[in-house]
Amino acid sequence: MERSEIIALLEVINQQVSSSILGGMEEEYEELESMGLITIDRKSVQWSAAMTPEGNAYLGHD
Repeated sequence: MERSEIIALLEVINQQVSSSILGGMEEEYEELESMGLITIDRKSVQWSAAMTPEGNAYLGHD
């Protein structure tokens, strides 16, 4: 995934308390999770993602 794609997805997640993972986007979100930028809540029917401190730092947010 390119840096611009990573930043675009992180910005969407950052704007929401908990960002629902849209169908077909699981692979991209899992890549962000493997990079330590987000965490995925897989306990609910609709998975959701939340920023990690590392994700906020990647965006330049503290």
